[in-house]
Amino acid sequence: MDLRQIRYFIAVADARNFSRAAERLHVSQPPLSIQIKRLEDEIGVRLLNRSPRGVELTPAGALFYEDAKAALARLDGAKKRARQAELGEVGTLSIGFVSIVDYGVLPPALKDFRTRYPRIEVELHEATTDQQVQALRNGRFDLALALGPVREADLKFEPLIEEELLLALPARHPLAGADRATDLRRFSEETFIAPPRELAPGLHDAIVARCRSSGFTPRMGQQARQMQTVVSLVACGLGVALVPASMNNLKRKGLIYRRLRGASEALQIGLLTRAGESSAIVRNFSEVLRGSAGG
Repeated sequence: MDLRQIRYFIAVADARNFSRAAERLHVSQPPLSIQIKRLEDEIGVRLLNRSPRGVELTPAGALFYEDAKAALARLDGAKKRARQAELGEVGTLSIGFVSIVDYGVLPPALKDFRTRYPRIEVELHEATTDQQVQALRNGRFDLALALGPVREADLKFEPLIEEELLLALPARHPLAGADRATDLRRFSEETFIAPPRELAPGLHDAIVARCRSSGFTPRMGQQARQMQTVVSLVACGLGVALVPASMNNLKRKGLIYRRLRGASEALQIGLLTRAGESSAIVRNFSEVLRGSAGG
């Protein structure tokens, strides 16, 4: 049997008449009757009782009718889902992200994406840039929001945002009083808290470069993997830190942020994907993310 025969049978059963069914199907009646007869011959049972008044379903036909309608409905649903998948409208998206984007571009991008593509299941995984690289390679992540620069031959890094560095310092620090831009040179004797370079080379190098442009090399103290931990340690009085500007959205008791005088090193935050990525879901989220970053 083929789908055409099943559709023909359902049309006749619904219309209870070959002529009316043929009109609805935009076919002539003889080919319709032939296809129904072939369907019955293949199944080996009579599905319809024919009479001058029309047709009636046999007991076997009534059961076949219910199963055939359910099968066609599932098939139509499968076709629809396949088209939606091709357009990136259904499926799962696994996103890796560095912690700082949780205070900047990520929340509005997710909100916009969920509004546009409500049938996409989004999985979020906080991870450092080095972890993202491995997760993309082994297929755990579909895309990532990373700290740049990332130079890997099998991956593509697209810068989206450049953030200035702010100085995070304890609220009781002697130099915390002025509510204005501060000169980083005044903190040359302080202990700086930062993530290890092997986990966030772009951020680490930007911190060192900003200090050196102010005439000193920072004395590194306690290291922390996540920026939330960095600012918490600063709030406890263990040192100061240079952090991306989006961290200003994370408030901690005993912590303040200050802008720096002079030109600041720009920190890149961007989209990290596999080279040659062709997923429609990844493409759709990337477009939404660019819009949020540009806004």
